[in-house]
Amino acid sequence: MKTLIEHVKVLTMDAENRVYEDGCVLVKDDRIEKVGDRAAAESWEKEGADVIDGKGGILLPGLINTHCHVSMMPFRTLGDDCADRLRRFLFPLENDAMTRKLVYRAAKYGICEMLLAGVTTFLDMYYFEDEVAKACEELGMRGFLGETVIGQLTCDSPEPYGGLEYGEEFIRQWKHSRLVKPLIAPHATYSLSPEMLKKSFELAEKYDTLYTIHVCEMEHEMKKFRTEYDQTPVEFLADLGVLDRRTVAAHCVYVTEGDMELFARSGVSVAHCIGSNTKGGRGVAPVPAMEKKGIAVGFGTDGASSGNTLDLFTLFKLFANFQKTEYHDRTLFPAEDIVKTGTMGGARTLGMEKELGSVEEGKKADLVIVETDSVNMFPCYNPYSALVYSANASNVDTVMVDGRVLVRGKKLANADLAKIREELEEEMGPFMKAAENYGEMI
Repeated sequence: MKTLIEHVKVLTMDAENRVYEDGCVLVKDDRIEKVGDRAAAESWEKEGADVIDGKGGILLPGLINTHCHVSMMPFRTLGDDCADRLRRFLFPLENDAMTRKLVYRAAKYGICEMLLAGVTTFLDMYYFEDEVAKACEELGMRGFLGETVIGQLTCDSPEPYGGLEYGEEFIRQWKHSRLVKPLIAPHATYSLSPEMLKKSFELAEKYDTLYTIHVCEMEHEMKKFRTEYDQTPVEFLADLGVLDRRTVAAHCVYVTEGDMELFARSGVSVAHCIGSNTKGGRGVAPVPAMEKKGIAVGFGTDGASSGNTLDLFTLFKLFANFQKTEYHDRTLFPAEDIVKTGTMGGARTLGMEKELGSVEEGKKADLVIVETDSVNMFPCYNPYSALVYSANASNVDTVMVDGRVLVRGKKLANADLAKIREELEEEMGPFMKAAENYGEMI
């Protein structure tokens, strides 16, 4: 099966950041076969190809969300201004009301939101992660999915640390999936014992998966490690031997110079969650220093309860505004670099730069077309600036994952969003009833 995309401005995001002003992309099955301008495309073998007219839009690699809790959709707009919300509200309500079926239906809805916003790959950490995997395969989404391991009772495990056993079985069942890459997801430095942090890492080594964890996100976390260990959480993890190329550290708001040196030497990558971190009043992660040390950084939305959106266009703007303000430097992070972080930066964070993150021959056909006809997209002198400062999710016209068109004309091509929302809303009944017990917080 071949698909020819024409009449688009192609932002390849390759090593040279090549741009084809009047570009074309030829896709064969799940791979990009050819990339070039209209003149070059005249010589391509296009017989039998389906043709997509990009109508002058901007074509770029699929956006990559490197930290998410997709099935937390039911929590959106609950307790947004509640102090210590994680321990006082989120954990208890999850245990009260999160079910296997709710995880599945919420995952489907969240995946639809991401697809409509041009996100083609996401890394997830939650419970009943096999249900998230099922939703990915049904909707055609690329997911790096991790079962949460945590030192407390959870909605899918009657024993503390039950996620370790659940996670291993999940990895075994899904390791040969085309779209789903299973991994292990220890919750945080402060919510697991040292032994379980190590056992989770050993599992990642055994199956050669990623190991993702919340790091240096909370003030109470930083105080705990200063008081109990006279170390930073990163130094603690380094001593445990769980920092290497497979480690994706989420948040990293409070990392020190020494922490970043440890990351750089170990090959750790960072999921930068600017939306949830600033909404929570925690601060701005030192991304300029990370990048100077060669640390791979991608964008993460966090869950819809923490960042309220699974949309990277929102993060583009927040990242630009907060980083420039934090360092009092308007020239910091040009728009081209921000788009690069959302594409190739995400691919490097997940160790997938040979397959994803740029529009190049031989790579996976994960592509997005952003239209430029809407009122907010004119004029468009600089396509990178338009994507960062002008565009929003509603400008995403076409989305392809693994060579399949999943969004066309701003609508899901193979799924009924209204029905998916209706099913989720129906399943949320007991959840919302349980939430009433926390009325003073929500």
